[in-house]
Amino acid sequence: MKAGYFGIGILHAKTETNVGTLWRSAAILGASFIFTIGRRYKHQSSDTLKTYRNIPLFHYDTFDQFYENLPHDCQLIGVELDETAVPVSEFQHPKRAVYLLGAEDNGLTREAIEKSHKLVQLPGEQCLNVAVAGSLIMYDRLIVKP
Repeated sequence: MKAGYFGIGILHAKTETNVGTLWRSAAILGASFIFTIGRRYKHQSSDTLKTYRNIPLFHYDTFDQFYENLPHDCQLIGVELDETAVPVSEFQHPKRAVYLLGAEDNGLTREAIEKSHKLVQLPGEQCLNVAVAGSLIMYDRLIVKP
């Protein structure tokens, strides 16, 4: 995908390791920014590449605060195991997107699912580690699909 941008983030992240790993993957895989909504983790990064120098992390206290600040003409893509979600193998990524992941223990809230423009899911019947799931979504965005 040549034009556009994307950001990726976690709703109610559990650990600083997940945030740091997602941050590092986001910098490597071309994200414009990452974000967190709510805070259950200690504010520190496990990112050994110090990607905060290259890609910003935004924090929102609530989902509503995050939703009010979505970039103009940008689609919110929820990543969730849900019967209405499109399998990632069939998903066409929009040019401008913000991907939202939920923590492994709770997933996305009903409100986040309902306000997502689209839902996408990775293969499998159980959730992956949130940083791994985010990395797979970003990698899939990079591949050119027929």
